[in-house]
Amino acid sequence: MGAYPSPVGFLGWLRPSRTVPVTRWRSTSRWRPTPLGALVLVVGLYLFGTGEALIVQAGLGVSPWTVLAQGLSTRLPLTLGAATFLVSAVVLLLWIPLRERPGLGTIANAVVIAVALEVGVAVLPTPTAPPAQLAVVLLGIGAIGLGSGLYLTTNLGPGPRDGWMTGLHRRTGWPVGRVRLGIELAVLASGWLLGGTAGLGTVLFAVLIGPAVAWGLAIAAAVGRPRRPGPGTSAPDADFPELDA
Repeated sequence: MGAYPSPVGFLGWLRPSRTVPVTRWRSTSRWRPTPLGALVLVVGLYLFGTGEALIVQAGLGVSPWTVLAQGLSTRLPLTLGAATFLVSAVVLLLWIPLRERPGLGTIANAVVIAVALEVGVAVLPTPTAPPAQLAVVLLGIGAIGLGSGLYLTTNLGPGPRDGWMTGLHRRTGWPVGRVRLGIELAVLASGWLLGGTAGLGTVLFAVLIGPAVAWGLAIAAAVGRPRRPGPGTSAPDADFPELDA
């Protein structure tokens, strides 16, 4: 197998990625993006935030991480916002043993996703029919998966929760989709046991976001595969190995 195995027709787009692939917009520094890398970062994060807005608008339940924050807020003298901040802080601390490193993307994650979420909630319609609500949830999960696949392949640093996913993936060698699935299910169960409220959309998110991210990474690999090996892309590295067939 060569350094950059080519997808086999359309099936290459359908096969979920087991890891974070090397792309032509990958930056060699987490703080100095290429122009293309910066563009892909913003587009990916905006898609991510729009997906979050779609899930909110669907009205079928919040994400597992919000369920966890809700549960903590019922057990501790914390508001939902303060509990969300606490969860993010703890997750960042979990980066330390995993040797995950922040970058420009870590900061942009908070800013761009927040803007996209606010805009999306303001302009996107709120479905009322159950089939439409379900479709919007699935569309939101797909948008988050594709957005994650794009922004993670820039090598500019993940957000707090995605950093836990990529760090565990790197340290264990487990497929990235399975790592994300395990994290979401554990977070959902913990939040529910603490008293958080889950809905159908919450369960669908927990079960489907791992495969959605894996497919998003596969699409990013197919679209962004380097045209030829060059400095920083000629071989996999410790941070972001190539697409694992």
